[in-house]
Amino acid sequence: MAAVEFAPASGLLSGIWLLIAIPLISAAILLLLGRRADRWGHWLGVAAVGASFVLGATLFFQLRGLTNRSVEQSLWEFIAVGDFRVDFGLLFDPLAAVFVLLITGVGFLIHLYAVEYMKHDPGRRRFFAYFNLFVAAMLLLVLGNNYVMLYFGWEGVGLASYLLISFWYVRPAAATAGKKAFLMNRVGDAGLAIAIFIMFATLGTTQYDEVFSNVGALAGGTVLVMGLLLLLGAAGKSGQFPLQAWLPDAMEGPTPVSALIHAATMVTAGVYLIARSNAIFSANETLQLVVVSVGALTLLIGCIIGAAKDDIKRVLAWSTVSQIGYMFLGVGLGGGAYALAIIHLLAHGFFKANMFLGAGSVMHGMKDQVDIRRFGGLSKYMKITWLTFGAGWLAIIGMFPFSGYFSKEPIIAAAFEREGWTAWLFGGAALLGAGLTAFYMTRLFVLTFHGPKRWTSDIEHPHESPPLMTIPLILLGIGSIGAGFLLTTSVPDWLAPVVGTGEAEAHGVLSHTAVTILSLALTVLGAGLAFLLFRKGTAEQEQPAGVLVTAARRNLYTDAFNEAVFEKPGVFLTRALVYLDNRGIDGLVNGLAAGVGGGSGRLRRLQTGFVRSYAMSVLAGAVLVLAAFLAVQAGWTA
Repeated sequence: MAAVEFAPASGLLSGIWLLIAIPLISAAILLLLGRRADRWGHWLGVAAVGASFVLGATLFFQLRGLTNRSVEQSLWEFIAVGDFRVDFGLLFDPLAAVFVLLITGVGFLIHLYAVEYMKHDPGRRRFFAYFNLFVAAMLLLVLGNNYVMLYFGWEGVGLASYLLISFWYVRPAAATAGKKAFLMNRVGDAGLAIAIFIMFATLGTTQYDEVFSNVGALAGGTVLVMGLLLLLGAAGKSGQFPLQAWLPDAMEGPTPVSALIHAATMVTAGVYLIARSNAIFSANETLQLVVVSVGALTLLIGCIIGAAKDDIKRVLAWSTVSQIGYMFLGVGLGGGAYALAIIHLLAHGFFKANMFLGAGSVMHGMKDQVDIRRFGGLSKYMKITWLTFGAGWLAIIGMFPFSGYFSKEPIIAAAFEREGWTAWLFGGAALLGAGLTAFYMTRLFVLTFHGPKRWTSDIEHPHESPPLMTIPLILLGIGSIGAGFLLTTSVPDWLAPVVGTGEAEAHGVLSHTAVTILSLALTVLGAGLAFLLFRKGTAEQEQPAGVLVTAARRNLYTDAFNEAVFEKPGVFLTRALVYLDNRGIDGLVNGLAAGVGGGSGRLRRLQTGFVRSYAMSVLAGAVLVLAAFLAVQAGWTA
């Protein structure tokens, strides 16, 4: 990574802090005013995120006009202990700027959609308060100028995601999903926290510029451990193996929450962390290999499981797991692939938000049903949803000239630029993932919008969604078509000061042209096979299946593995510790207390208050003393 010099914020750029403050203040207003804000609170939430987007776009163009495209702002001293200092500081550079535009831009469209989607929910005002709290925390995460500020945003995102996923907490499934997301993320959060501790212990600082400029002085083992802990944190937030199980269950929250978490915010945090920490990951080849392995494995896991799901939102959730795997693959490859991963992240923000909101539109017209086996033929009744969802479908499978083609195919080509057998391993995994993605996403699209009607008896006339829901779909659909090409031609140079540059190697095992042909061929093959299999619908009842399909329906037994290896032993250990605490530690303390109390009670009985009893005690004592004296005298005489 090239050395970056930060300039102090001045002029309009001194208002970077407002990006976070506006949604945060609006969230506080909505929570503090309570029901008094029910009538207009949702519009305040929309306006706050819209204002942050306008400000972010303005600051973006201001940054483009600077020679030094990195502006730092220190608001106040946050921690001062000995020689250790941490400022509450913000950094607005090319990487932070593109994330700000994604979070606030796509976030604004999702907010607008949610106004209508949550129209009849009595907790809509509270929902928008949590929504804006989420956006504010995510903005702090990407704008912090040190790892402590990033960690504060990281934890804020975790809290807000818990509140949003379990928003309908009266539903047991929603409450359980919120707890599952919170607890699994805590595993990753612990890794991130320990990595920050290592930075402080070895470098004495957590400032980005100071950490990155001194990482070369650290021992290789220290860099490896620190990087692996950062990766653990990234895997937790981004739903990557082995911490991916929480992400599909997050579908229990309202659909706008699914779109916000899975498209523009939370799941991108892990990719941001690795891209921001590229100096650390690029300093150790073993570390990069681990990141690439996690990405390649996860993208295949997401594809395989997604192909066996029948819930429209869960299919999209597993596709998110898979697509984030492509991004991890990119940031793990290093060099110019850092920019490729960010390009795919930005393009994914458009087409995945488009499809999640499209799924919500389908649910809106189908009385909240989610089983794609009971859809079919909806293209005639929901034309806007069909067309926009179709744009997202063609984008995610990487069909030319949609955005996914321009963002995903270069990552596959970069995987084949590795040396030796790893090029075939990781490049092959990426190619296989492309074919599987085309298969299961085509299955989703065909079963939902085409083929015979398979509706339940209570649905007579599915209908298109209102304009407040379809307008965001149209805008995101346009982004699904054209964003990839625009991003590919502009983002690499823009991000170069932060993540560096890198050209494709000439000695790759496959040429870029060959990779493109293979990728498109597998995409067409996968999509064509799915169309042939599901164009006439599918059985509504679960049929006997082979070993692989059964395993995919059960999430490749990852939940069972977690339950057997972590949950049940954890519960047993907790119960054993509680028993030890109650019977052992508390038993010892309580036993001593009971002994003292019982002995005191028995001694108290001797105090009768009768003089004759006391005289008898004195006489008995005198006799004992005299007897002892005589015994001693007899011993001396002998």
